[in-house]
Amino acid sequence: MSSVGMLRRNARLRKEYLYRKSLEGKEKELYEKKRKIRQALEEGKPIPTELRREEAELRREVELEDDNTAVPRTHMDDEYANAGALQPKVLITTSRDPSSRLAQFAKELKLIFPNSQRLNRGGLVVGDLIESSRSHEFTDIIVVHEHRGEPDGMVVCHLPYGPTAYFGIHNTVLRHDIGDKKDVGTVSEAYPHLIFEGFTSKLGKRVSDILKHLFPAPKMETKRVMTFANMDDYVSFRHHTYDMPRGEDSITLTEKGPRFDMKLYQIKLGTLDQKHAENEYVLRSYINSAKRQKLQDDDDDDGNAS
Repeated sequence: MSSVGMLRRNARLRKEYLYRKSLEGKEKELYEKKRKIRQALEEGKPIPTELRREEAELRREVELEDDNTAVPRTHMDDEYANAGALQPKVLITTSRDPSSRLAQFAKELKLIFPNSQRLNRGGLVVGDLIESSRSHEFTDIIVVHEHRGEPDGMVVCHLPYGPTAYFGIHNTVLRHDIGDKKDVGTVSEAYPHLIFEGFTSKLGKRVSDILKHLFPAPKMETKRVMTFANMDDYVSFRHHTYDMPRGEDSITLTEKGPRFDMKLYQIKLGTLDQKHAENEYVLRSYINSAKRQKLQDDDDDDGNAS
């Protein structure tokens, strides 16, 4: 397919996606009406007055529904519709003119994500980066940034339509900082098991979905584990392998690195090149902490603290 044809196809698919997204409000309203009809029929109560004119049509739709069609679809379903059918293919790159430490961090991220490729950014602009990644069928792009030679940001952009999550990066420890080659060893290429701790709120589940779809499904016997542990909205990432030399009672963990903490500050319903994409979430510093969206529900937080 020519470049012009590819651009037209992407524009058409984007318009279709936005159209389906615009229908969500109407579908949610219809879902609420059918829920009230279903509840009234199950409890033997009268049909609500405001729905009696639509009762016959709504009853017919309720009778035709099954477990899959009873719940309305959202744009989130479209974003990861092919997640189970296709293996993730991740492109990792940096901001322009990276320092040696940021370049090394990008190399170590490539060791974390299976089926990933690292690209030297050079003079490539964001728009060209996105289009090239789409044409080569990448499912995600990760761009890492730095401040004075220290990694301080990571952008995770899902293709072809988004979402795009922006994280601050803190306390980065590279593999050679954890220990020498004898201590950390080589990195296994096995697909890892994932552990998500403290992502119980709606926002937390959204973030865990964005992160987990960067990894393919592992095999049961895999001894490689990656942990994303949330504490006060700071997500600590750790990479380990384990061994059981004398059975389940003698598990030994070996940290492989790298190690870093992440802080979510924005989710956009679009790709990295779409400056005017709708914001799904923005971290605002000057807001009542009781009203601020968190990655973990307060009830779970209290339970863990006790």
